[in-house]
Amino acid sequence: MNIPNELKYTKDHEWVKIDGDTATVGITDYAQSELGDIVFVDVDTEGEELEFGEVFGTIEAVKTVSDLLLPVTGEVLEINERLEDEPELVNSDPYGDGWIIKVKVSEVVEAEMLDAEAYKNLIA
Repeated sequence: MNIPNELKYTKDHEWVKIDGDTATVGITDYAQSELGDIVFVDVDTEGEELEFGEVFGTIEAVKTVSDLLLPVTGEVLEINERLEDEPELVNSDPYGDGWIIKVKVSEVVEAEMLDAEAYKNLIA
């Protein structure tokens, strides 16, 4: 299971990479493996200001649909347009080309963030 040390994680299996005031968000390798083959990613919150834990979209696999929960508070700046035609990028490269959104961060709830070690313990 790939769990990069430089990222932060949530109990809901999203990952976040914060660079200045911008956060890139996706789902973890563990989450994509549990979901199975991703067939659709639906995010229509671009330009919206959302709170930590709010639903920012859904991800659909062959057998299920799951809500995507925002791991920070902020404005959704960008949606990964490639996922429209290639949702399988979430499976093949969850921490790279399979990122889902970018957010202008207004607040990070540090108490809710897990480091790689804590996330490994969560999914163990």
